[in-house]
Amino acid sequence: MSSPLPQDFENLDPRSHIIIKGARVHNLKGVDVAIPRNQLVVITGLSGSGKSSLAFDTLFAEGQRMYVESLNSYARQFLGRMEKPAVDYIRGVSPAIAIEQKVNTKNPRSTVGTTTEIYDYLKLLFARIGKTYSPVSGQEVKKDSVSAIVDWIGTHPDKKILILAPLVEHADRSILDECQLLIQKGYTRLKFKDEIIDLEELVDDADTLKKLQAKPREIAILVDRLISKPDDEETIFRLGDSVQTAYFEGEGVCWIEVDGQKRTQFSNKFELDGQVFEEPSLNLFSFNNPYGACKNCEGYGKVLGLDPDLVIPDQSLSVYEGAIAPWRSERMSEWLHPLLRNGIHFDFPIHRPFKDLSSKEQQLLWKGNKYFAGLNQFFDHLEKETYKIQYRVLLSRYRGKTTCPECQGSRLRGDAAYVKINDTSIIDLVLWPISKTKKFFDSLKLTETDQQVAKRILIEITNRLDYMDRVGLGYLTLNRLTSTLSGGEFQRIKLATSLGSALVGSMYILDEPSIGLHPRDTERLISVLELLKSMGNTVIVVEHEEDIMRAADQIIDIGPEAGRHGGNLIFQGNLAEALKDDKTDSHTLRFLRGTDKINIPTFRRKPLAHLEIKGANENNLKNLDVKIPLGILTVVTGVSGSGKSTLIRKILYPAVLRHLQLGTEETGKFRELGGSLNKIAGVEMVDQQPIGKSSRSNPITYIKAYDAIRLLFSELPLAKTRGYKPAHFSFNVEGGRCETCQGEGEITIEMQFMADIKLVCESCNGQRFKQEVLDVKYQDKNIAEILDLTVEESIPFFQEKSPKIAEKIDPLFQVGLGYIKLGQSSNSLSGGEAQRVKLASFLGKGNGNKGKTLFIFDEPTTGLHFHDIKKLLKALNDLVEQGDTVIIIEHNMEVIKCADHIIDLGPEGGEQGGYISYEGTPEDMVVLKNNPTAHYLKEKLPTK
Repeated sequence: MSSPLPQDFENLDPRSHIIIKGARVHNLKGVDVAIPRNQLVVITGLSGSGKSSLAFDTLFAEGQRMYVESLNSYARQFLGRMEKPAVDYIRGVSPAIAIEQKVNTKNPRSTVGTTTEIYDYLKLLFARIGKTYSPVSGQEVKKDSVSAIVDWIGTHPDKKILILAPLVEHADRSILDECQLLIQKGYTRLKFKDEIIDLEELVDDADTLKKLQAKPREIAILVDRLISKPDDEETIFRLGDSVQTAYFEGEGVCWIEVDGQKRTQFSNKFELDGQVFEEPSLNLFSFNNPYGACKNCEGYGKVLGLDPDLVIPDQSLSVYEGAIAPWRSERMSEWLHPLLRNGIHFDFPIHRPFKDLSSKEQQLLWKGNKYFAGLNQFFDHLEKETYKIQYRVLLSRYRGKTTCPECQGSRLRGDAAYVKINDTSIIDLVLWPISKTKKFFDSLKLTETDQQVAKRILIEITNRLDYMDRVGLGYLTLNRLTSTLSGGEFQRIKLATSLGSALVGSMYILDEPSIGLHPRDTERLISVLELLKSMGNTVIVVEHEEDIMRAADQIIDIGPEAGRHGGNLIFQGNLAEALKDDKTDSHTLRFLRGTDKINIPTFRRKPLAHLEIKGANENNLKNLDVKIPLGILTVVTGVSGSGKSTLIRKILYPAVLRHLQLGTEETGKFRELGGSLNKIAGVEMVDQQPIGKSSRSNPITYIKAYDAIRLLFSELPLAKTRGYKPAHFSFNVEGGRCETCQGEGEITIEMQFMADIKLVCESCNGQRFKQEVLDVKYQDKNIAEILDLTVEESIPFFQEKSPKIAEKIDPLFQVGLGYIKLGQSSNSLSGGEAQRVKLASFLGKGNGNKGKTLFIFDEPTTGLHFHDIKKLLKALNDLVEQGDTVIIIEHNMEVIKCADHIIDLGPEGGEQGGYISYEGTPEDMVVLKNNPTAHYLKEKLPTK
């Protein structure tokens, strides 16, 4: 089945090729492959065919093992127990960098800026060349250095100079005490107004002392007097020494008089307009340091506070109609009555909907006035009464995570905003979209001195911002939490960070970097991969995206099918060879040649009714009004960052949840949810979040088939004889599981400064159960062997004697997951696979809200080959045929062309997005001009 390899495969030079001989990891069947170095190579094939096994579990695992082998003895002591990839040999492996989809941090302090290291360089830049400006006068805050003062005196040649220090008052000392102390220090004179007073004479002059005691702030210590000679080196040294002494005695303040004229004050304090400022430093701009973090939210940007959307949940109501939720009850309405009675006295429109009130009128409801107590006073009252449980419960209803009012979500202390470069603070830069921040640095004008100081820092910042923009993430902000990113976004961030590091001679292995990208942005991604290659790296991409395959130097196709029917090298060569090859039985090649395709639906379904969202205003959405059709297949599209996820995930989903009283998930800003809400009885979000939070969760547990299998085993004769219950066949509870690994099948060894190492448990050899439990067999298979079956193998296994179990497992096969194992850990499933397990659970269980459920899918084609998308579309259409509504957030043109209705957002991402670009059928969309989605849809759909 494999493409012919070079005749001298065994003798290929490892400097020109990475040579893999006999790869047998997972389902790979002794694959021999030579991957050319310093090229862009795409490994493709059906989901579960063995692509990741070759790229990550073989190639990257060997690269990692070779790296660890070079480490110290502490790390190497575990290597003897680490399993090498199942392969005859691998030669020519470069240092390997794997960039996967998984967002591997939930740290609430990790942001896009910190992950890409851009923020670290920004801190350094502002600490080095940032200028502090007073918020009072807008003037720059400066310290007067000794050398600057000496230079200033030098501009007055041959003038009589007096260097003075203000006399600092001390509460425990009189003027007489101060004078005696100054004499001891060696000073001889004071200056009071225009009079120079001898200290020796002053201590005996009671009248003058009394006069000085009344006005201590006008007294100055005469530190030195001399004639300014800017060319005399001795005079310059003397001036510097005297100014330094004046600063010491005046506690940071020095006065200079030139020829008896008005005093000029200098200070080495960082102050202006009567306010002392913090000098720019790295810690001042660090929200992970107590010094720089906002004191209110401690650098998190969010606080547990009052959620205005919970206090005023329906903004279409007026105050009179009960817009203020906590004042609706009979007891709490006593707070509302003064407002209703007295509103006429200050012209407050109590009958006007809250959404139509001016911002000043809305704020008045919170602040109150002399006629009524506002919401702030009301909640302060509740805080004081929290010793009563009913008040604690009432208060908890209106609390949620809200943006910190002090730092406005920037996480930094307020005075960090006073430090600016070109009238822009670091807070502005992290809250702007990356594309706008990039434009700022592209047009940045600095003085020659600042340019020299910041030269290296600016190179690092601009390079990283440029790569972030080029991988299609210009719509993100540097302040965005890493944990809120999709898998595709996180992967592209890691890619941009790698490019910023400018490594050479490495092997980059990427896992579907096109996920979450509109076809237009995919073109930009390809240019970035080409750049990575041109720097002298080997770029290996596991990918299904057609455009990336067409741009590759080499295509490696693994297959022909998934699971046990995969694991062979079907084809290796360039695009031209792939298009010519009409003999190889490959789903990928047939797709590239156009001989296999997804058919366009013969008709488009009409909606039964609509949901309506009005005034959607979250993130970059521009006050949208949109109708969501019910009873059909709707696809929400648009370029990356156009507002698709915000509209559907942050507004529609939580809003419907709240309407159905099924949850209180935080909702984005919108005015009103309306339409045929009575036609929706349930809502399900089917996204790429893992199906379980631990390694113990697996597909058959999620679809509720494991309970039936455990019950089946507990009813077998040997199990009954030994008194085994269904729990004995679970690896989650004590009884039948192996207690050495506690049912995990592997032992985790914690490593310092490295990822933990997982080793197969020596007690159970990875089978998870005790030997006596494994003695119980059903059709010659024990529970561990059953869990090791693939979905495809298990259906005929159970079909004859336990058809109900086979029926429960069948939906996994229907959504294209026949290759995964029943007991496969959910941690090992990709985001797309986890999403399809969830879809299978909905297809399999008797849905109580059948025909009235709103299903929302977030990029369900993630990780899917074109051949698998056919199966997915059939499953999605099955949901629609039973009367349910399916909404898909998607970029894949094969899915978009099969939609009944399209909602396209745009026209661009970030600030230029957030508008409805199009609503209607695919046929009407392709005729649009200047629409990115329509441009690429034309290739898949013939125009009228």
